[in-house]
Amino acid sequence: MSLVRIICPNGHLGFAPLKIDSFLRGVDANPDFIAADSGSDDIGPVPLGSDTSTSPEVWQRQDLEAMLLAARRIGVPMIIGSSGDTGTNSRVDRYVAMIKELAAKHSLAPFKLGYFYSEVSKERVRQAIGSSEPVLGLDGRESLSEKELDATDRIVAMAGVHPFRQLLEEDCDVIIGGRSSDCAIFAAAALHRGAAEADAYYLGKVLECASFCAEPYGAKETVLGAIDDGGVTVTAMHPDQRCTIASVAGHAMYERSNPYDEFVAGGRLDMRDCHYTQIDPRTTRVTGQRFEPAKRVRVKLEGSGKVGERFVGLASVRDPYTIANIDAVIAWAKAQVVERFGADGYELHFNIFGKNGVMGDMEPVKTPAHELCIVVQGVAPTVEMAEELCMTGTRQLFYARLPEVKGTAGGVAFVLDEVLKASPAYRWTVNHTLAVDDPLELFPTHTLTVGA
Repeated sequence: MSLVRIICPNGHLGFAPLKIDSFLRGVDANPDFIAADSGSDDIGPVPLGSDTSTSPEVWQRQDLEAMLLAARRIGVPMIIGSSGDTGTNSRVDRYVAMIKELAAKHSLAPFKLGYFYSEVSKERVRQAIGSSEPVLGLDGRESLSEKELDATDRIVAMAGVHPFRQLLEEDCDVIIGGRSSDCAIFAAAALHRGAAEADAYYLGKVLECASFCAEPYGAKETVLGAIDDGGVTVTAMHPDQRCTIASVAGHAMYERSNPYDEFVAGGRLDMRDCHYTQIDPRTTRVTGQRFEPAKRVRVKLEGSGKVGERFVGLASVRDPYTIANIDAVIAWAKAQVVERFGADGYELHFNIFGKNGVMGDMEPVKTPAHELCIVVQGVAPTVEMAEELCMTGTRQLFYARLPEVKGTAGGVAFVLDEVLKASPAYRWTVNHTLAVDDPLELFPTHTLTVGA
């Protein structure tokens, strides 16, 4: 007998729409919760810094509508974490507004909506920088400095299970969360039903990306996770997908430099001794996971700061001699930019697709392709400078002076004559942890009644 059953229809809700057929199969399986993560730092620092979404509202609304109607129809809670890609306060407010609109559109009976914020003020972080517990860096970063904090435009804290559990204990039917640890969204629901921490966090880890834990590949399909007496099972809802030992174990090790540990606010999930059993063709059972509570709760912070305005240029090369001397061509373009703008005060990047454009210096294939695409990014303090900078870096590829060339210019062709205005450039300024006495301190919760 299962203690709790949760379906996840979409990893990163809004990034691409969920697949409705497998979702409805999941709903028909009578889950206790319908839950999804809606954010990721995989999208880079621009959405957080600019307080925007990278996902179209129409896709976000479609998934929220499907989940809300199903959850209200079968009478189970619906939980969303990291709303609107980043989980900033404006993204939470946007999702709350959409839930209200959808409830009115479908004349839903009254239900309790809970939500929490996760933005952190720079002053709160500054207090910690000067305290006996510094803001510790992750992935080799130094402790956060005031200089780096001052370069930051926006900070979010990554919630653990705590605000979700608080709102579940207040009998919320729908929960809209700020930035959250992916697995905490699901673990909170399982803990609310009395599951052991190890099973709850493992369930969350395996459900967070929906059908990414199944095979063959098929994104945005629903999976069902359950906890019974001492173990976790996960089942694919698409009839052609299977949750196998390899697919489930592979996903459990996914997205971390250390595949065995999943850190959350309040502890660590240890997956070194997990044991996997194939229950049926579409279901795998997992046992042996452990959870180690933290002696001190530290909450991860993510921060983004603006670098400058950005334009993008596109150039292509088919001439074999130009390709053979492409590094010299790029050097020429850079030199012309320096001649025009000086050596600093801007950024100029060349990504050469067909020659390490994706992997950079880590690319093992050193021989260029027979044709190349060069993406030029110019970043500068003003829009005008960024446009001219990018145009100079792009067009000067055309005029590169190479030895042995007897003719005129023309080794490079332009996909477009102009350069294109892109989003401003941002960088990750904060990837640190902050010690807190109260795990709810950074995540204020709110409730209201929605519906006719």
